[in-house]
Amino acid sequence: MILHLLAEPSARTNQLLVAADGNVTVRLKAPPQEGQANAVLLGFLAEVFDTSKSRVVLMSGHTAPFKKVELLDVDESQCAEVLARHRTP
Repeated sequence: MILHLLAEPSARTNQLLVAADGNVTVRLKAPPQEGQANAVLLGFLAEVFDTSKSRVVLMSGHTAPFKKVELLDVDESQCAEVLARHRTP
């Protein structure tokens, strides 16, 4: 499953937010320095989607806020279920 998202580093807590239009934002506690935020992003997504960190791959956006992440062990229905739980009003 491929997930397109906006990463916002230097937040108070790690948080997954899904807007009504389906846009996905991940707020991260880590700063955007030396790949720290990307490492936290992959670990956080692995936790949220209940998969191992090695099965979450950053495909593009290594230095940009817009990221493309592949969740190797997550199918569409699992992804939709997780995103529905994190939908913001």
